[in-house]
Amino acid sequence: MNSKSSVQSFIVTLLRAALALALVAGVWTIYRGLPDNGVSKFSLNGEAGAGGETLLRILLHVPAVDAAQFAEASIQLYPLDLAAAQREFFFERRTGQRFDDFLERRLRNRPPVRARFNAQGQAFLRLSPGRWWVYASVPGRDEVTSWRLPVNVSGREQTTELTAQNAYTRTKSF
Repeated sequence: MNSKSSVQSFIVTLLRAALALALVAGVWTIYRGLPDNGVSKFSLNGEAGAGGETLLRILLHVPAVDAAQFAEASIQLYPLDLAAAQREFFFERRTGQRFDDFLERRLRNRPPVRARFNAQGQAFLRLSPGRWWVYASVPGRDEVTSWRLPVNVSGREQTTELTAQNAYTRTKSF
C-alpha cells in the first residue's frame, strides 16, 4: 500500500510541474506576440534608429484646397492635450503665472513639434512613441478648417488623415 501512495504522489508532483511549465510557456507565447509599441531598435532603412522613433505621415484630404493654401497651413503636435491644459490653467487660477510658463512646466522639456505640408498635402515627422495631439489649421477660400486629433504613435511608420469629416471646427473667413 505504501508503494502505491508513493507512486501516486510522484505522479501528482510530475503533473504539477507539467502544469506550471505549461502556464509559463503559454504566458511566454503571448508575451512574444505582443506589439512592440514602437520601441524598435531599427529604423526604416534597417539601421539603428534614433531612440525607436516613428515616422508619422499626415495626409490632408480637404476639397477645394490648392498648393498655395497648403503652404499657409500650420500643423503642431503636442505630447499632451493642449485644450485640456488650457482648461486646467484657467479653471485653477495661478497668481503671477502665465499660461506659457504653465505649459512649459507641463511639457517637461518635450517641446511641440511643428511641420509644414508639401504641395501634395503631406507632412512627415519623426516622433517618439506615445500619445500625441495633432493641432492643424488650413485656410480655405471661404473658411478656415482646424483639427484637434489624438494620435497613438507606435511602430515604425504610421499614417494619419485629416479630412472634412474629422475636422474640429470650420470658421468663416471674411
